[in-house]
Amino acid sequence: MYPAAGLAQTGAADRIPDTMEARVAACIGCHGPAGRGVENVYFPRLAGKPTGYLYNQLVAFRDGRRKYVPMNYLLAYLPDAYLYKMAEHFAAQNPPPLAQPRVNASATQISAGQRIVTQGVPAKRLPACVTCHGADLAGLEPGIPGLLGLRADYVSAQLGAWRYGVRTAIAPDCMQVIASSLSEPEVAAVSAYLASLPVTNARPARTAGARLPLACGSQPQPK
Repeated sequence: MYPAAGLAQTGAADRIPDTMEARVAACIGCHGPAGRGVENVYFPRLAGKPTGYLYNQLVAFRDGRRKYVPMNYLLAYLPDAYLYKMAEHFAAQNPPPLAQPRVNASATQISAGQRIVTQGVPAKRLPACVTCHGADLAGLEPGIPGLLGLRADYVSAQLGAWRYGVRTAIAPDCMQVIASSLSEPEVAAVSAYLASLPVTNARPARTAGARLPLACGSQPQPK
């Protein structure tokens, strides 16, 4: 056998299969196997979130509307179709949820957060979180994520990112309006309450032309 032929055969045998699991291998280092999340770390769960939401975030990272250097770098040259396939992959995953760490917050703060999440802030004309994210906070198709299983510091950081323009969405950016209207104590209360909730494997609800209380560019409104 000629050496070149032997090398060719070895190369074919060692070639990584062209599967979606192989393509997203770089993602699981931070987001956990099947995108289930990682205990006591800032990176959120991807599994089971709506395809449209995941796709919008991948595009936002690639295009610089959402700023986090490792993600901006990883996605810089990936085309839309590739990103959509990645989004479909993680949306279809359903690994067991991770337990939430204990929330370091007072009962008063958690109660204040529950009031905002379930009733909104009428004085500021802000809708309740459940109005858009679902009564069980598991999200709504096609593009609104669930809010369960997120650490308090992650939720707080994302609301801050919207407030200061580090994270933006397609205009009109409804979350920027909401986040910039919340006070720091209100952000802390919402973050603490959401992180205190038990985590379930609930899937995003499929909406049938539901109208949202605010116009959101990333979530088509019925005509």
